[in-house]
Amino acid sequence: MGGEEEYCSSCYAEEEELGESISGHLGARIAVGLCFVALGLYTEYVDDFGLSGAALRVIFLIGLLIVGWDVIAEGVRNVCGHLSLDEKMLMSIAALAALCIGYWTESVAVMTFYQIGEVFEGAAVGRSRTSVKALLALKAPYANVIRGDEVIKAAPEDVGIGETVLVKPGEMIPIDGTIVDGSGYIDSKAMTGESVPRHAGPGDSVLSGCISIDGALRIRTSCAYSDSASARVLKLIGESSARKSRPEKFITRFAKWYTPAVVALAALVAVIGSAADPGNWDDWVYRAVLCLVVSCPCALVVSIPLTYYCGIGRASREGILLKGSSYIESISKTEKAVFDKTGTLTEGVFEVVSVRPAEGFTAEELISLAASAESLSDHPIAKSIVSYAGGAEGLPEATEGSAVPGMGVSAVVDGRKISAGNAAMMRQEGIAVPSADESKTNVFVAAGGVYAGLIVISDRIKADSAQAVSELRSMGISSYMFTGDSEKAASGLASELGLEGYRADMLPQDKTSALEELMKDTDGTVCFVGDGINDSPSLARADAGIAMGEIGSDSAVEAADAVIMDDRPSKVPAAVRISRHTQRIVLENIAVSLLIKFTILALTPTTDLVNMWVAIFGDVGVLIIAVCNSFRALGFSRKKDIKALEHARDKAPLSE
Repeated sequence: MGGEEEYCSSCYAEEEELGESISGHLGARIAVGLCFVALGLYTEYVDDFGLSGAALRVIFLIGLLIVGWDVIAEGVRNVCGHLSLDEKMLMSIAALAALCIGYWTESVAVMTFYQIGEVFEGAAVGRSRTSVKALLALKAPYANVIRGDEVIKAAPEDVGIGETVLVKPGEMIPIDGTIVDGSGYIDSKAMTGESVPRHAGPGDSVLSGCISIDGALRIRTSCAYSDSASARVLKLIGESSARKSRPEKFITRFAKWYTPAVVALAALVAVIGSAADPGNWDDWVYRAVLCLVVSCPCALVVSIPLTYYCGIGRASREGILLKGSSYIESISKTEKAVFDKTGTLTEGVFEVVSVRPAEGFTAEELISLAASAESLSDHPIAKSIVSYAGGAEGLPEATEGSAVPGMGVSAVVDGRKISAGNAAMMRQEGIAVPSADESKTNVFVAAGGVYAGLIVISDRIKADSAQAVSELRSMGISSYMFTGDSEKAASGLASELGLEGYRADMLPQDKTSALEELMKDTDGTVCFVGDGINDSPSLARADAGIAMGEIGSDSAVEAADAVIMDDRPSKVPAAVRISRHTQRIVLENIAVSLLIKFTILALTPTTDLVNMWVAIFGDVGVLIIAVCNSFRALGFSRKKDIKALEHARDKAPLSE
């Protein structure tokens, strides 16, 4: 997990660097700078202590170097080493030029407030990181591996597939697996965003990164650590910083030509103004310095990625992993959402919903005969019938079993041939059956050539599927469903959930083709939500792909742009809402920053309204405004957004 380790180390390195920079005398240097500013104001308006202009320049040059030697040095290195002009060089030129023309107070003030802005920026990044910092602790420090009669502490990477690990109360589950012994409540908040612990026992699957609250669990691992949920989460977070959105790319390109253009503008103001008005050349140089100060692009360069980082952190608290800022932008523009059916809108778990025995048979007898025959099959429908009967134990023994592909199974139970399958199988055996609800799965049962009854099976709809569709509709987003199920089954579910449209009897390639047709007819983004291997092509092809991460396949998670860790459809509108909220803040920061800066730049050479303090506000003040606005992406300020998320969460029950 090189990406994970690199990400973790870079995060901690940045935090340590910030801490060292503040504790390593930067705070003291800023205090010295403020003292020099106060001294400058005193000498300017009260008493110059009889010092000459040359003496004051030397004194304030010392103050300038104390406060900003690192900024000046890095600016020079960037120019000499990379032939690039950045904000540090802008500040260095502005401060030194102001000092040369006699504005020594403003000179130190420029550098002092720039350093204050740098500290504020670092603190802002550190604060935003706390929203996802908990995810960096998703990796368990060790695993208690049971080998023979011993419990050995080992690194999670050294635990093999199929080994048994012991997780004590309060410890983190190191690797994905299935509980083989023990039970208790599991805290999965860091992984799925679910604030309420869920109960788990033998046979339940559990994810790495979750914590056992009150029970000792023996877990048989189902994968290697590198393929476990926590490792994949850390990898996704590490990769997210490499995926830039269009606003971020715009700011990167903008800064490359913007800074040299501003230097050229300042030079023109100084040269042309001095040539036109030689008697006030120093005033024109001063105005040029003001242009350099106010034009510093810090507010944009800092606030845009910071806003996206806050948005990713906010989504992670909801159990939604956004793989990068570019996907925040695309999800925010969603106009149509296409859902897969099984495992996405439904739980992918079949259950018996109705037992209808024929005359001469009881419900118990019908289930017993069908379950005995189905016990010889591994099909999910067969398992649901056996489970409904209470398990294979205690059932009459079935022999001579055979499967009829696409139809059902037959076996001999208590000397009678038992057939359990669809209507086609019954017709093949010459057995008449009644009509049934085609929107559900119907298993007809015959005993000794006589119709015995009907067992109706259905895939459970997820508790919050209807809520997800309703929320999306309220946001102006149309919902559709693509499924390989029959027309009747798809129609019934679409009607129940209130979908705008659906397509049935689809193969994986059919889903992709239909998705492309929908994308051609849509101005905004078409989002596809799925979970299976067969959904991977559609997840990759869609403008925005969202995978169900808890039960979803690895290929689906890799192909998607976002991952929902607890498989709840209600997280889809939450992802859109968070993305839209984040994108609005990005556009606000761009608009406000450019408006203020360009207004001050326009006034600087044409009026006397702008002085150094106004220019400093155009730099540091705008930076602080933009950064404070960026923090709004960490959480919704509107009560209706909070209520919507809470309502969606409350609608879905805990799985036990």
